[in-house]
Amino acid sequence: MIYTVTFNPSIDYIVSMENFFLGKTNRTTEEKMFPGGKGINVSTVLTNLGIPNIALGFIAGFTGNEIKRLSQERGILCDFITLDNGNNRINVKLKNYDSTEINGSGPEIPADKLKELIEQLHRLKDGDSLILAGSIPASVPSNIYQIILEELKGKKIHIVVDATKDLLMNTLHYRPFLIKPNRHELEEAFDITIESKEEAIRYARHLQRLGARNVMVSLSGDGAVFVSEEGESFETNVPPGKLINAVGSGDSMIAGFLAAWETAGDYGKAFHMAVAAGSASAYSEELATKDEIMKLLSYI
Repeated sequence: MIYTVTFNPSIDYIVSMENFFLGKTNRTTEEKMFPGGKGINVSTVLTNLGIPNIALGFIAGFTGNEIKRLSQERGILCDFITLDNGNNRINVKLKNYDSTEINGSGPEIPADKLKELIEQLHRLKDGDSLILAGSIPASVPSNIYQIILEELKGKKIHIVVDATKDLLMNTLHYRPFLIKPNRHELEEAFDITIESKEEAIRYARHLQRLGARNVMVSLSGDGAVFVSEEGESFETNVPPGKLINAVGSGDSMIAGFLAAWETAGDYGKAFHMAVAAGSASAYSEELATKDEIMKLLSYI
């Protein structure tokens, strides 16, 4: 079974408007609401691809109830922990204004609820996969991913980490199965500038030397690269299409990779499915469907 963890889920409230003026009342022309957060995004695309998974995380208040309802409406199996106080955040995204966003902070997660999550994770069995994705709220220890991996280090679980800076780097010596930095995150990790796929591969291998088993680097419009624990390297350009919404494309890559790995056990096929899934989400108003992904896969 695949499990995703979202520490700070949200309702993503996406609005369109013809004009936006500060200090005035603005009217929307279109509104959409989705359950948000990187782990939930991964669960959504896995579910679209027909891969069973369970979404874990923390929900609170009326927004938490709506996150759960919207997730279940998408067919996602949920086992969220309910907090006693606060509300999950609402992230407002102005669709027509260069992805301008106003993101909430999220509720405080007390120590006893973190312990409850750890107890959930101890139920995972050998061969299961666990995705730790996204930022964490201020109330959670900054090394929480490291704490989780320390708790699970005796289990044969495929750990996937999609995070930034120390939240990612501190997990590497636990040898996560897969990490997925983007170009900016890779540059930030090594204080360098990536100008080619060859350079991306070179620094991806450096992350392997630090402990990561497999490394996939998304390069936006320049495609992606992948280095496997078997010593192989892959690179590809993005398939043809028009960028509509890049939000969730990286999460879709992780879902595509795991979906193919679960069914085929082949790193090359998993990487190609990852790029197809990420691109399909970027070319869509919402996260990619199976049909959209499979259509693009033929171009890779």
